[in-house]
Amino acid sequence: MYTENFVVVATLYKFVNLPDFRELRSPLLSFCQERGIKGTILLAQEGINGTVAGSCESINAVLDFLRFDSRFTGLDHKESYTNKLPFARMKVKLKKEIVTLGIPEINPNEKVGIYVKPKQWNEIISDPDVTVIDTRNDYEVNIGSFKGAENPKTQSFRDFPEYVQKNLDPKKHKKVAMFCTGGIRCEKASAYMINQGFEEVYHLEGGILKYLEEIPTEESLWEGECFVFDERVAVVHGLELGHYELCFGCGHPIDDMEKSSPRYEEGICCSHCFDNLTEEKRLRQQEKWKQYKLLCDSL
Repeated sequence: MYTENFVVVATLYKFVNLPDFRELRSPLLSFCQERGIKGTILLAQEGINGTVAGSCESINAVLDFLRFDSRFTGLDHKESYTNKLPFARMKVKLKKEIVTLGIPEINPNEKVGIYVKPKQWNEIISDPDVTVIDTRNDYEVNIGSFKGAENPKTQSFRDFPEYVQKNLDPKKHKKVAMFCTGGIRCEKASAYMINQGFEEVYHLEGGILKYLEEIPTEESLWEGECFVFDERVAVVHGLELGHYELCFGCGHPIDDMEKSSPRYEEGICCSHCFDNLTEEKRLRQQEKWKQYKLLCDSL
């Protein structure tokens, strides 16, 4: 299916205590740069999280490099494929959290919810007694989600605790099932839910990406596409490339229907940012688009 020059895109994460995470940055960055790997890896005391892309050989090498450290033995990773590098640079960043909830005392290394394999997920979310929650941000949910899932309409993961406080009650919502793109947000979200007194908390192991990889279309309860944080923008079943692209003006995912709107102007705006486009912003955006096109033409 793929030529020998295909690019592997690997998402990886693990919650694990890393008191020396600052010292890990330099050797990891050098290792990736020497092998032509591009992407971003976050390091914090609570663990590691990242998405990187490169040749099959280079991705296997960096995974082996990480897993040589016994703390990363169970490092979770998922792979998909594309025909060009979706990132321009390689960055290793030091953070307070590898996924930002904003509540330092929530530690997935201590306790998380019940993992659910993709093959068992349909049964869990089809139970009428289960409240199904999409823990991703609103713009991600809008292009695809599981049938019947609640959209918290968050703008960032930091908003999730407020949604829980206003909309969920441990006494009323006895069973809760959560999902996200790759599984990482749900580990922290489930730890938070347990901390708030919810007793039966499930989360999709490997996230939506693992579900789309393993579950055939005809058996799937997924509707739409799954937003991903690289130049592919969105993927569908089998992790094939989706139909969305990003508005150059605001970065919101848009499809062909939205591009046919009179509120869409290539390189300038879309229906999601049109109302905030002042004349000053328009002029700045026109210049950014001009410079972007010149850069593309020079490559």
